[in-house]
Amino acid sequence: MTYIAKPKLHHPTLGKNQLGYTRRDYEGTISTLCAGCGHDSISAAIVQACWELDIEPHRVAKLSGIGCSSKTPTYFLGNSHGFNSVHGRMPSVVTGANLANRDLIYLGVSGDGDSASIGLGQFAHCLRRGVNMVYIVENNGVYGLTKGQFSATADKGSKSKRGVTNTEEAVDMIGLALMVGATFVARSFSGDKKQLVPLIKAAIEHRGAAFLDVISPCVAFNNHAGSTKSYDYVREHNEAVNRLDFIEGKEEITADYAPGELVEVTQHDGSVLRLRKLAPDYDPTDRLKAMSHLQERAAAGEVVTGLLYIKPDSVDLHEYLNTVKTPLTQLNERELCPGSVMLERINAALR
Repeated sequence: MTYIAKPKLHHPTLGKNQLGYTRRDYEGTISTLCAGCGHDSISAAIVQACWELDIEPHRVAKLSGIGCSSKTPTYFLGNSHGFNSVHGRMPSVVTGANLANRDLIYLGVSGDGDSASIGLGQFAHCLRRGVNMVYIVENNGVYGLTKGQFSATADKGSKSKRGVTNTEEAVDMIGLALMVGATFVARSFSGDKKQLVPLIKAAIEHRGAAFLDVISPCVAFNNHAGSTKSYDYVREHNEAVNRLDFIEGKEEITADYAPGELVEVTQHDGSVLRLRKLAPDYDPTDRLKAMSHLQERAAAGEVVTGLLYIKPDSVDLHEYLNTVKTPLTQLNERELCPGSVMLERINAALR
């Protein structure tokens, strides 16, 4: 795959943070995703959050699996560490990396296909173990790389671009995260930068497993069944000598609404997304009430956004395991191999 690097030149009037970095210093290569893709808006929000937090890019490790969402780490924090794992296995890789070097900031970027299907087990165990990371799922309800089949998070009753109705119940990643013990749970919309940036900043500052479910529209599969201008119709009625593909560019979908307010966002395919932002008096420290509130609003056909739950006194995997404060990657041979006497003591304690 070919990546197009952005020019190194910066405009002299660009603002700088306390480290002397401009926002451009936190960007990556030029995105190859479809024009108007919500994933690019999430990348921009991550860039903005890290710039505002004065984070040194080399202190960040970004990890992903497989899918459109898992391509996005290429488009932000170009000077940070990065690892693209196999499908659904990002959580176990980030767990191992975190145990080896606790000094880095870990950003795991995944999708609804990567985390809600093949990686569902790894998703759950990573959160319940309290791995100190920010786990972002860019949720669009379809398999974007394989032509828009329903993903596990697609709502029951929703229709695909071919007019097929989804008959299966959706996997509720927010509900699952709350159930397995994530200590920071939030949901946002890719087009609501005012809400998304502060949530990412808070997740980075949180100690423990922080999960963000970000609704991110897919612009590539907005053509509906019955349209004579759809990709499928043209292909079925055209005697082509080869198979070509073209994704029409779309405008980015944005939303700006106040706390407690309900807004209806029309998607590219004409469907309507009903977003309700949490009210100012909402208590995010009550896990059971958070789960009940989500179910109530879901029954009303609404998607709740905001900081849904946070545990103020949370701990991470290192505290559970009582590991040393020094990153394991910095321990010397004497510290890693204390000798036969210590080994005998350990063995004796296990008898």
